[in-house]
Amino acid sequence: MRRVASLLSTAAIFVALPALAQEQPSADPLAAGSVQQSQSAPAADTDLDQSQTGAGDIVVTATRRAERLADVPIAVSAVSQASLQNSGANDIRGVVQLAPSLLISSTGSEANASARIRGIGTVGDNPGLESSVAVFIDGVYRSRTGSGLNDIGEVDRIEVLRGPQGTLSGRNASAGAINVYTKAPSQTFGGYVEGTYGNYDNVRIAGAITGPVVEDVLSFRLDGVWNKRDGFYRDVVNDTDYNNRNRWFVRGQLLFEPTTDLSVRLIGDYTWRDEKCCGAVYVDLREKQAVPGQPGEVTINPAGNRIVDVLQSLGGVFPSAGDPYNRRIAFSPGRAYSNETKDYGGSMQIDYNFGNASLTSITAYREYKAGNAADIDYGNVDLGYRADDGRAFRQFHTFTQEVRLQGSLFDDRLDWLVGGFYSNEDLVIGDNLQFGSQYGAFAACRIVATVSPVAALRNPAAPGCLSPAGTATLSGAFGPIAGPALINGLRTLSTLNNLGDRNARYYQDSENYAFFTHNIFKLTDTLSITAGLRWTHESKDFRANFDNTNTVCPQLQQGLGPLLANPATAALAGGIITLGCTGNSSTALNGLDLRNSFDESEFTGTGVISWKPTRDLMVYASYSRGYKAGGYNLDRSELAPNAFTPVTNAGAARLRFDPELVNSYEAGIKYATRQFTANLTVFRSDFENFQLNTFNGTNFVVQNIGSCSVSLNGADQDNSATTGACSGDVGPGVRSQGVELELGIYPARNFAVNLGYTLADTKFRRNLVGSASGEPLDPALFLLAGRQMSNAPRNVVTSSVSWTPEIGDSGLSALFYVDGRLSSDYNTGSDLFIEKEQDGFFVMNARIGLRGLDSNWAIEAFAQNLLNENYQQVAFNAPFQGAGSLAQVQRFGGVGNQIFSSFLAEPRTYGLTLRKRF
Repeated sequence: MRRVASLLSTAAIFVALPALAQEQPSADPLAAGSVQQSQSAPAADTDLDQSQTGAGDIVVTATRRAERLADVPIAVSAVSQASLQNSGANDIRGVVQLAPSLLISSTGSEANASARIRGIGTVGDNPGLESSVAVFIDGVYRSRTGSGLNDIGEVDRIEVLRGPQGTLSGRNASAGAINVYTKAPSQTFGGYVEGTYGNYDNVRIAGAITGPVVEDVLSFRLDGVWNKRDGFYRDVVNDTDYNNRNRWFVRGQLLFEPTTDLSVRLIGDYTWRDEKCCGAVYVDLREKQAVPGQPGEVTINPAGNRIVDVLQSLGGVFPSAGDPYNRRIAFSPGRAYSNETKDYGGSMQIDYNFGNASLTSITAYREYKAGNAADIDYGNVDLGYRADDGRAFRQFHTFTQEVRLQGSLFDDRLDWLVGGFYSNEDLVIGDNLQFGSQYGAFAACRIVATVSPVAALRNPAAPGCLSPAGTATLSGAFGPIAGPALINGLRTLSTLNNLGDRNARYYQDSENYAFFTHNIFKLTDTLSITAGLRWTHESKDFRANFDNTNTVCPQLQQGLGPLLANPATAALAGGIITLGCTGNSSTALNGLDLRNSFDESEFTGTGVISWKPTRDLMVYASYSRGYKAGGYNLDRSELAPNAFTPVTNAGAARLRFDPELVNSYEAGIKYATRQFTANLTVFRSDFENFQLNTFNGTNFVVQNIGSCSVSLNGADQDNSATTGACSGDVGPGVRSQGVELELGIYPARNFAVNLGYTLADTKFRRNLVGSASGEPLDPALFLLAGRQMSNAPRNVVTSSVSWTPEIGDSGLSALFYVDGRLSSDYNTGSDLFIEKEQDGFFVMNARIGLRGLDSNWAIEAFAQNLLNENYQQVAFNAPFQGAGSLAQVQRFGGVGNQIFSSFLAEPRTYGLTLRKRF
């Protein structure tokens, strides 16, 4: 249920709970647009002594210029290293606790992470879709959000840019961008080392060292992190834990500054992980039934769920039944895999000041490879798996080059910037998804149970899961011709074990280049206009090949195909074929030459007018247009419209989806004094061809969501895949609008309070269609029209308080810190099924410590999720395990026996940190 009133009242109570870097302004702010400032210009000193919180306004480079945060006419939040450290954040996920408009979640593996800003983001399970929120680390674009979930060592700051960033950040920033700036080398020798021990046997050791190599010319910095921790889930079958930590990270840097006008920064980093991720619990095992004669009324089957009965007959156990937060799971014996991830690369940034202009060049190459072995059904009945044989992975090779030239003209009235960008990315997906050793029996038993829930008809040990009574029942019901064919089909289906992809490969090669300009015109000393434009060209080539062993599918298509034309047998024959050919798994894939390619070009840009009547106050309004590249659904399930006919080479074109475009309007006011800062933003963004990725329990469905200009008369809310085509124009299918408020209160030098609030009304429009050409919406998405999007809480409140009092004249200081994030309820599934709803929740972090003179040492106790709040990240249809949700039964009648699982958020963690600086 809705909790808006409760949320707002609770927010008032927790006024002392994102240490956002809305720190009070410096007396000598940097002049915006100075050509001496490059993108790598550091923020204001981020000394970890929290007694300095609010002592100087942080400097950001959101516009590729070094500017005070209070002087930037866009919606941006900046989080300092001190704030991240206090909150306990080791990667970009921790920023969520401090930025109310940001949400980051991960699902089947951390490579599948998804970031959302203002409720807009990309579901991360399908690597063919690029992120709506671009991630940059030290100016280098990271092609997927998951690559930003590594430990990143000590940072200078993290900037969260809200709204489309199509001019400077380029494609795939249609919702916003996250810019991470790490600590640069220093000519002053120093460093730190810290050790942490906490519950779940968490051990984390981190450190850095920096200093001169050649005085005033060459300096170095080396950062490293090692982390090991037990998992939060317990696999009761394999006697192991899941969601553990076993990783290390190293980053080396050289900064070459031969003159005051030239600097060259070289960065190389390497991350290694070998972790079992991710566990999922069962959250809904109920079978829902329509009440006869009462449309819309649903009852729970008191006899239980027939799919649960089938699984139990095959040895299935449900250790989380009734209590998902006991975090007990059961995976198939021998399927408890860990996966190795390697993420490494290097970059070179060159900055040169010509005097009246400056040049920045950033060249980078990166490789990322993550294993994908898994028990894909998340249960101990062996229905499907990806073996740990090295053939299941996702791999990216990415080269990027950006060049910017900027300067000023007309006595600094014009601050101009021009640039170019090039990217070449090779994506390879390896897949070895096979049906498990018990899939055949399960699938046959599921069909028999669908015909009748009477257990006496089923025998999992018999061919086709048919007992003698079951065989007689089917024979009698379908006659002497169809009956034997259906029985033979069930018996064939039951042989579908340990078959499927042995070594499938999907390739997507993309090339992108762009030219852009971003210019600030100072009409008067207080009034400025910003104009930016970017032209982007994108090309992608797709190909795939398969080595599939599923011989059962062709047999079923041939043997039962004739029965599809008979209304009396079509449903049962279709069900058997569908379960035997799920995801288009078939030997018919072998030998196909699947290829497709496309080129697209797009203009994006921005226009801003800002007025600064006083030093403390800024008012601005802006328009921006963003673009997210089209691509391919890297899932064989979409190669054919259904499972009844074999796949052909023409199926490659079915995998393509169109680019996503957004037009955004924003207005804001920023006020900053030494004791108080306030930022207020109102926004509206309309998304055309919104790329929606949905897992329906068997495969991923990707559609471009749009809104038809003429009424569909409810055809976008029915259960038909053929009704609901648009005969008019197709417009934006998603609108995000709302208000953002950030407040900073600094009554004393060592005391700071920060508050944030986001109201994001992020909804699908009505009369929805699934493409720019107006194709019907997938029937699994019948709930979308007019509803709030998934993972888009309408209300979020963040708050923090930091107090660092000095202890007499000893030079010691204390630290008292607490922060909180309060979220209203939201749905975690793209299809908005009721079973996937998450109630509102509140997460609190806290830290208390003692620090030496100038913070040269510290001892700190901490707790994250201090109140041990139970909430989920993403709920989903358990693969293969039933069909039909509560909403489907309410709307269309029948029976809904789909089992639902969920990836849970982390429980309370706590520990002790010792830190020494030198």
